[in-house]
Amino acid sequence: MTHLLILGGTTEANALAQTVAEQGIPATYSYAGRVENPRPQPLPVRVGGFGGAKGLASYLRDHAVTHVVDATHPFAAQMSGNAVAACHETGVPHAALTRPAWDAQDGDRWHHVADINGAVDALSGAPQRVFLAVGRMHLEDFAAQPQHHYLLRLVDEPDGLPLPSCDVVVSRGPFTVAEDQALLQQHGIELVVSKNAGGTGARAKLDAARALGVPVLMIDRPALPQRTELSNVAQVLDWLAHSGVNLGV
Repeated sequence: MTHLLILGGTTEANALAQTVAEQGIPATYSYAGRVENPRPQPLPVRVGGFGGAKGLASYLRDHAVTHVVDATHPFAAQMSGNAVAACHETGVPHAALTRPAWDAQDGDRWHHVADINGAVDALSGAPQRVFLAVGRMHLEDFAAQPQHHYLLRLVDEPDGLPLPSCDVVVSRGPFTVAEDQALLQQHGIELVVSKNAGGTGARAKLDAARALGVPVLMIDRPALPQRTELSNVAQVLDWLAHSGVNLGV
């Protein structure tokens, strides 16, 4: 019997879960547990880590998982690496549902760095008003550059913040270009720091920055192990069908 495990937490994962539920494919949706109030799903949900690649491999065996789709964030490199390793160990078919990276357009003022550490180093210098759009996990890293005034947009209200000077907006996307342009203007933003997450849900800040002539410090995606990569739900369904899943029952 089919049992699909969706490693989720993204817009793409949510769309896949909806389609999988409509198709009647037995599946479980897994959240990492970093958001206090994750979106409800039309599938059974589990929350929390697996305990590395070995723990995930044990979960796949214990729950008779037959297929894995990794639809985590493009920067969830550890989870994605664990998925590759666990599926290789157990022989479970595995594919990634991932969004294409963003490319700079005419008028963009992007400076690329390889990782979070590179972004922190690039912020050395005179104080600026910075829209730090990197998520809650990495805020501690930027405490090394306390001279800036940071704008943070978070899904959940933070407990405490390591940055001495910051404004917090609690909101969940997707956002429009007009909304983000107004946000940048309201806070006098001089620099946007962004991961190259790709997709449409978080792109508005980049379009707003271009319209306002605001430079962007772009953190490039991490390198990931070789895997089957799919770019939309229809491709996932096709992959499942070719992997022996009986769709529509």
